[in-house]
Amino acid sequence: MSTLLDIKSSVLRQVQVCPSFRRKTEQEPEVTNSQEPPTGAWKPGDGVEFFAHMRLILKKGDGRQGLPCPEVLLRSGSPAPAEPVDPNRGLRTLTQEEVEMLYEEALYTVLHRAGTMGPDQVDDEEVLLSYLQQVFGTSSEEHMEAIMRVKKAKAPTYALKVSVMRAKNLLAKDPNGFSDPYCMLGILPASSAPQESSGQKEQRFGFRKGSKRSSPLPAKCIQVTEVKNSTLNPVWKEHFLFEIDDVNTDQLHLDIWDHDDDVSLAEACRKLNEVIGLKGMTRYFKQIVKSARANGTAGPTEDHTDDFLGCLNIPIREVPVAGADRWFKLEPRSSASRVQGDCHLVLKLITTQRDTVMSQRGRSGFLSYLLLLSRVLRFEHRVEEPNSSSWRGELSGPGTTVLCLHGAQSNLSPLQLAVLHWQVSSRHHQTWTLDYGYLLGLLEDVQAHWEEAASLPQEQEESLADSFSAFSEFGLRLLRQLRDYFPATNSTAVYRLELLLKCLEKLQLFQPAFEICPFETELSMDIAAALKRGNREWYDQLLNTKSPREQPGPQRLAGLVELADIIYEDLQLCYGVYASLFHGILKVDFFTLTFRQLERLVAEEAWVLTEELSPKMNLEVASGLFELYLTLADTQRFWSCIPGRESRSLALAGIHTPFLPAVKLWLQVLRDQAKWRLQGAVDVDTDMCEASLFYTALLRKKVDTQPGAAGEAVSEQLCVVLNNVELVRRASGQALRGLAWSEGASGLEGVLPRPLLSCIQALDEDLHREAHTVTAHLTSKMVADIRKYVQHISLSPDSIQNDEAVAPLLKYLDEKLALLNDALMKENLNRVLEALWELLLQAILQALSANRDVSADFYGRFHFTLEALVSFFHAEGQGLPLENLRDGSYKRLQEELRLHKCSTRECIEQFYLDKLKQRSLEQNRFGRLTVRCHYEAAEQRLAVEVLHAADLLPLDANGLSDPFVIVELGPPHLFPLVRSQRTQVKARTLHPVYDELFHFSVPAEACRRRGACVLFTVMDHDWLSTNDFAGEAALGLGGISGIARPHVGGGMRPGQPITLHLRRPRAQVRSALRMLEGRTSREAQEFVKKLKELEKCMEADL
Repeated sequence: MSTLLDIKSSVLRQVQVCPSFRRKTEQEPEVTNSQEPPTGAWKPGDGVEFFAHMRLILKKGDGRQGLPCPEVLLRSGSPAPAEPVDPNRGLRTLTQEEVEMLYEEALYTVLHRAGTMGPDQVDDEEVLLSYLQQVFGTSSEEHMEAIMRVKKAKAPTYALKVSVMRAKNLLAKDPNGFSDPYCMLGILPASSAPQESSGQKEQRFGFRKGSKRSSPLPAKCIQVTEVKNSTLNPVWKEHFLFEIDDVNTDQLHLDIWDHDDDVSLAEACRKLNEVIGLKGMTRYFKQIVKSARANGTAGPTEDHTDDFLGCLNIPIREVPVAGADRWFKLEPRSSASRVQGDCHLVLKLITTQRDTVMSQRGRSGFLSYLLLLSRVLRFEHRVEEPNSSSWRGELSGPGTTVLCLHGAQSNLSPLQLAVLHWQVSSRHHQTWTLDYGYLLGLLEDVQAHWEEAASLPQEQEESLADSFSAFSEFGLRLLRQLRDYFPATNSTAVYRLELLLKCLEKLQLFQPAFEICPFETELSMDIAAALKRGNREWYDQLLNTKSPREQPGPQRLAGLVELADIIYEDLQLCYGVYASLFHGILKVDFFTLTFRQLERLVAEEAWVLTEELSPKMNLEVASGLFELYLTLADTQRFWSCIPGRESRSLALAGIHTPFLPAVKLWLQVLRDQAKWRLQGAVDVDTDMCEASLFYTALLRKKVDTQPGAAGEAVSEQLCVVLNNVELVRRASGQALRGLAWSEGASGLEGVLPRPLLSCIQALDEDLHREAHTVTAHLTSKMVADIRKYVQHISLSPDSIQNDEAVAPLLKYLDEKLALLNDALMKENLNRVLEALWELLLQAILQALSANRDVSADFYGRFHFTLEALVSFFHAEGQGLPLENLRDGSYKRLQEELRLHKCSTRECIEQFYLDKLKQRSLEQNRFGRLTVRCHYEAAEQRLAVEVLHAADLLPLDANGLSDPFVIVELGPPHLFPLVRSQRTQVKARTLHPVYDELFHFSVPAEACRRRGACVLFTVMDHDWLSTNDFAGEAALGLGGISGIARPHVGGGMRPGQPITLHLRRPRAQVRSALRMLEGRTSREAQEFVKKLKELEKCMEADL
């Protein structure tokens, strides 16, 4: 199949991108592109229609190079398409009687609310009642009648749920530094004043102060936790329920004691019948402890007195409506008590008996809350955003308050509330579309509380499972019509799809948690089946619309081409958008599933149609089949994205076979038309190279003859010439490269003849040279100004800040480059920037050469100038690259500035470091020297042995030399007491053998210093004149045996010879010397004097 794709050759491409080859009669491509190519055969030479049709095909394929990214595909942020809703999928409609009962339940909840409202809740009874009237849509008369009925009903029975969780930081009462804490808690009655006789016959909690009643007290009024031994941070997690007489005045009282004997406090609570005549709740708690000790066997009470650790008094009316889950600070019993620590309690005020019709008929609070929430949700959605799919279930203040009151009074757990909100909202979503992010949050709440709490009752769990099944069925129906409801080009719709998939993924996580599983099969399998079914339905609908089978073959061909294009685009969207979502969230390989299904379907259709059209082959049919083939070939490339593709054959694998006759006919026409067009192009453009060069020369000559404005640094005419030169270079190169034939002499596609290739290369070099000439001419007008501003920097006094000294230069450059940026193309602007950069570096180097022995601030200023110019020319990535700016002259200038800032000794050390870094470019030119070097730690001396040399330079008239070697240590300030030593002179030889050992008494620490080395200088001894320099070599002392610190692999072993290549000092070594020449210190002058003498020897030798 790949062999047929070779028809997309450079011949076709040049037709598309080189309109200069067309005749004047072909210069309206838009007109020809908008028309369909005529039927029948194209005549030789008449290529207008043929190439117009070919451009259409190539233009369609240009966008298929590579796979798209999601950022390219997601083009629209418009609202997502509306999803289908069905009123029958919500909760069932209530009868009138049920509505009235629910209305009564809601009014009863509001009228008998208890506890403290939160900051976001509404505490105005009239507002809450008015809100319920709007929710249920009742008239004012009906509303008032309902309120009156509810007020006549009995008040509910309240109860307080108390969970004693833990305490912390209690006082230590035992000798071991701990305590054995336990809690006693109960309800403190409203008043401690003596009770007047009344007609009341029944009293649930008769702990009144001064009461004369002597009847037994109920043990349920006081509860005791377990004793936690030896701890100051006990954890109880015990739960209690207390009935409340008066929610407005009763209090919860809790004591924490340190237990000091083995008496059972629970047993004491059960013997409360013996406790009579108590005066007050606090004394009542004490009496329990005393009663427990009196009935125990622990010994004398004075030895086993329980210690008080703290207490709490919490008014029932201050318990929040939504409950309290927090730490309470322990309080003392009196001012003399000393307590510390906190106690963690969970409090919730509920009702145990309600005088409503729903309660009398056995309707649970779970069901009544579900119905009330559904009613409130429908009302709020209709009021807020009736036509929006982005509503997130935000309820108003009254709605939130009513639901909070009912949930608390109905004693619904956090898990039950989360389940109810999910059930109602998911059902509501199927009738009034909600935001999937809101539904996902509800599922996350259910999951979080499911992991913390015990399982639901079976009836409620079955209800939750039904809601999961209904929502998953709804989601699968949407996924079947994925392309309609979640188009991949709409970012809003794609985001909704992502959230929907996350909701389904949450449902999948719940599968193993249910005893009654809501799914018959794995949800991922159902999703894959729904996607396959949706793909098939979409394809069948597309086929019936574009290429119905009852049409004749030629008519079906055009429709099938369009269908194949749509499938290719759909696969692009699947790969770029859908695939990552389905695989990342649900682990469903949507792209593989879709590609294999659609590829097989379109391949079957193509096979059938090509067999039908083979006997009717003509040029029109061949052109259509060729276009279909290119689309199928592009579709086949998706095969490389399929994991495990070797395990299954591709349906399109052999599809090229039936296309061969059509492609052969089409290629014949293509060859004839292309040859004719190219021959005409060559005839027209024979003298293109000479014309291009002549044109640029005329432009430059014209500018040179025109007088420029006085003081004008940027010539507009030169900018125009420079731009024209670049445009000519591009156009001529593009045109000449477009002359490549589809098959060269060697059978390769796109090959240019050698003469034409040489012509292109020569023309490109000439035009580049011309562009650099014009650039140099343009920048030369700015040289004087640049030198003036650099001189201004060098002459600025030290009192001026660096940025002030550099500011005039930067301002000048900014103004000129702003003009150049407006006048020049990008490539030409870069040429000018590179030329200006080199001019600036040379100007600064000249300024440094003209100023010797100046202050360090002078060089610091130029270092600041250099970095400022780098930032200016780089322009945060918009200008020249940093690697280009910091190369060449920049390195030399930076080294100059660095050395100028160094002290004399640092420059000398740099001199020797440069010698160590220097490498001989011609290793055999000056010869080699073999030495052996090690440090003798016991004697604290350095042993240097000069062994032999080879291939030295012949410096005498007889073609030989009289060489000797000078051995010295450097830098001199590291070894001030060490004198140089020399070998014997070896007469008339170029390969002397010395075998001489020298010792230098130096400390090891000096040898480890920066730049420390041994320098070998080979000289030619002359009896009647100055000795001649033959070469030198340096060996760093830090790495020799005995000096180098131990490391893996070790250093050089004593006795191992080292071969050094002799060389002569180069520019990088002499840079430090130039710095020292400008120093007036004695140490610098003596060092320079010594080196000058050595240079004289080298010059005499040259």
